[in-house]
Amino acid sequence: MTVLRNIEAKIESLFEGVFGRAFRTNVQPVELARKLAKEMEDHKVISVSRLYVPNEYTLYLSPADRAQFEDYEESLLSELQDYLAENARREKYVMLSAPRVLMETDPDLDVGEFGIATRMAQGGPEPPPPEAPAPAVAPGATMVYKPKQPVTQAVTPEELGLQREVVTLSWDSEQHEIEKRRIVIGRSKDCDIQVSDPNVSRRHAEIRQEGSAYWVVDLDSTNGTEVNGRRLKRAKLRSGDAITVGSTQLVFQRETRD
Repeated sequence: MTVLRNIEAKIESLFEGVFGRAFRTNVQPVELARKLAKEMEDHKVISVSRLYVPNEYTLYLSPADRAQFEDYEESLLSELQDYLAENARREKYVMLSAPRVLMETDPDLDVGEFGIATRMAQGGPEPPPPEAPAPAVAPGATMVYKPKQPVTQAVTPEELGLQREVVTLSWDSEQHEIEKRRIVIGRSKDCDIQVSDPNVSRRHAEIRQEGSAYWVVDLDSTNGTEVNGRRLKRAKLRSGDAITVGSTQLVFQRETRD
């Protein structure tokens, strides 16, 4: 048995017996391990002579899915970290520090769904090699995994399908894809989305990604920010929502692509 398979067996053993039978439709630990390894592969960075991969991984789970791990969450995170370390060693990947896996609850996720966000973070007092990518690289969109079909019988569910989510803001004849966790809307040239509207403040509002949810936050603008006709300081966004800044209306959209 390979080292990776041995660690997988240990992860599976955490979920055997009563837990395995009670939560067959929930997220399974071994699926978390395999998708974490996939995120490592998908986010590798090629330098002069090395392949760097993220060293920090944040798992976003539904409340029900996280609750099932309550009694052994610390042990599970430790095993997942060992799994990533062994995968990196086997593939000859380089990390800025030992892998770290965090777990967060996201009420917007359904049972069986989970998200993974990755980043490269400086992990110690020693500076990275000159050829290493800059630490604390701004993470991209959280990847959300959903079951391909309902799992009702198998103790170990089928591989979960990966869908890439595309988030956009559209106004007039323009469209902007949101690829950062925070973007600023305003008249200033320094804003991520510049709106040529005299009724818009220089830094008017901000779109923020928190877990798998997106929010619009007014930045103390002169004329305020509206969502679907209601003036709000902060509002959670859903696909199709209309955001009004000054006299300009922007439409927020979320869609998944294979």
